[in-house]
Amino acid sequence: MKVLIMTDLEGVAGVVSFEDQTGPESRYYEAAKKLLTAEVNAAVDGLVQSGVEEVLVIDGHGAGGIQFEDLHPAARLFHGRPWAPWARLTEIFKTYDACMMIGQHAMAGVPTSNLNHTQSSETVDYYQLNGRKIGEMAQFALFCGALGVPMIFLSGEEDACREAQTFIPDIVTASVKQGLSRSSAISLSAPEARRRITAGVKQAIERHRNHPIPPLVWEGPYVLEVRYFSTSVADARAARPGAERVDPQTVRFYGKSVIDIIFS
Repeated sequence: MKVLIMTDLEGVAGVVSFEDQTGPESRYYEAAKKLLTAEVNAAVDGLVQSGVEEVLVIDGHGAGGIQFEDLHPAARLFHGRPWAPWARLTEIFKTYDACMMIGQHAMAGVPTSNLNHTQSSETVDYYQLNGRKIGEMAQFALFCGALGVPMIFLSGEEDACREAQTFIPDIVTASVKQGLSRSSAISLSAPEARRRITAGVKQAIERHRNHPIPPLVWEGPYVLEVRYFSTSVADARAARPGAERVDPQTVRFYGKSVIDIIFS
């Protein structure tokens, strides 16, 4: 069995501040990366203990969130910006049997979600696919689902776990912190967060082997609506071929395949 792990930084226990922890200029950025890497390693521990043969970790945080030298020896790391073309990545990702997410936050606009955002915390108000609001977990689950790869586990902030269960009811989740507002949360201790992630991953693998979760697939065609905070960003996005300007801050993208538009 081969498993793909998408990572992010904002849903990690102990990470609560955009200003202080999530960017290269942040004073606790390196410490936050170590916290994420340790949670990823806890997930890899669970996979190895469950007999998974291959693990590919995707460093999904924009500025980079993985401390390479601390990564679990059983994992490989996909990293670097800008990413390779999606056509090349699909050829790699579709060879995996299941995917997971570690360190996930809820979509933009969830009032109790710590560090909630969708894609860019500085430019994006919301993403809406075929009339339904989505965040980063639905984006990744639908992208992988189109390749035949189901999402079976997610760890992160409590609101993110609830959000994942609305899209994938049978997914196993591990909540490592409770958001109180966009800038505050109650985190588990680091050891307890990692323990819950390892246990959750093992449960997810066992459940999936006995009762496979299907890939997340929504019927097309697809209309992705993205609303931006500023008109200048909408100006640039609306210049893309096939984009439709809905209003000064909103752009729509159309596609027959969800892969073509889901990360627009």
